[in-house]
Amino acid sequence: MSLPTRSRRPLPGIRLVALTAAALASPGPAHAEVKDAATGGFTLENAVQVPADAQNAWKALVEDVDRWWPADHTWWGAEGELSIEPRAGGCFCERLRDRQALHMLVTFVDPGRLLRLTGGLGPLQGMGLHGVLEFRFAAAAGGGTRITMFYRAGGYTPDDLSGFAPVVDKVQATQLGGLADHLRGRRDPPGAGGRSSDRSERASPLPAP
Repeated sequence: MSLPTRSRRPLPGIRLVALTAAALASPGPAHAEVKDAATGGFTLENAVQVPADAQNAWKALVEDVDRWWPADHTWWGAEGELSIEPRAGGCFCERLRDRQALHMLVTFVDPGRLLRLTGGLGPLQGMGLHGVLEFRFAAAAGGGTRITMFYRAGGYTPDDLSGFAPVVDKVQATQLGGLADHLRGRRDPPGAGGRSSDRSERASPLPAP
C-alpha cells in the first residue's frame, strides 16, 4: 500500500508500490465500499456471499488463515506462517523463524457471528494508527453465509488519511475474496500470490530487505 502524501523509508517485507498498483488496477473480488473518509480516518466495508454455513465459514476464517490470506499482503510472503487465536487477547500473528509480527489483537469472539480485532494493518501500524476490524457472519438470502469485513482506522498523522481509504479498501476486498475463494474450493494458480496448504509448495525465501 503506498503512502499518498509524504515520502517514507520503505517498510521491510512489503512492496508498497507494487501492492498499490495491483490494488488499484484489478477489480476486487468482494463488494467493496468506502463508508466514509476524512483527514483523521476512514471506515470501510466489504462483503461476500459464500456457499457455506456460518460455522464452517468461521472455521475457515480462524483455522485456515494461512491458506487463504494473500501472501503478497504479508510481511514475509509465502514463506511466513499466519495464525489467528480465536480468544480474547489472542494474536493474529505472522512468524518466520525468529521474525514475528502481531498484525492485530483479538478482542471479541462469538463463533459463527462475530470476530473483532484491533490494531493498524500493514503500514498503518508503523504510522502509529489504530483500527478496529470485524468479520461479521449472517445467513444469506437463498442460502449460504454473508461475510462482512468492516474496518475503521484513524489516529494522529501529518497525512490526510482520506487518500488512503480507496487503496486500503481495494486491498481488503482482495483479502476477503481470498477467504471466499477458499470456501468455494478454489485454489490460486501458480504464481498468483496466494498461499498454499502444503508448505512444500511455498515460494523460496524473500531476499533480505
